[in-house]
Amino acid sequence: MKTIFIVEDETGIRDALQLLLSFENYDVRSFSNVETFNNRDKSVVPDIFILDVMLPDGRGTDLCNQIKEDQTTAAVPVIIISAHAKSDDVAGQCKADEFVSKPFDIDDVISKIENLIN
Repeated sequence: MKTIFIVEDETGIRDALQLLLSFENYDVRSFSNVETFNNRDKSVVPDIFILDVMLPDGRGTDLCNQIKEDQTTAAVPVIIISAHAKSDDVAGQCKADEFVSKPFDIDDVISKIENLIN
């Protein structure tokens, strides 16, 4: 079973992603902010990260850079999601593998996940 880590502060979006991706047979672990993400069990390396740009205690683009600079997670794909940022803006701030604009189509998100981890 593939593992997905989600960092999203909006409870509704986080819960919806967790539920829908669980139905697709993914092991989904979610975090509401940068602090809880940074305090996670680092022995578990997911198959993909999904990060919101705007978080209450930081930015998903900074987390993306942190992930890509860490040898343990550098090869793990990152999807950035945002309601406010534009794809070009995000590309200039981090090396995310994909960008998804909110509101999003869950089928589009699942398709991007499958393309990145298969």
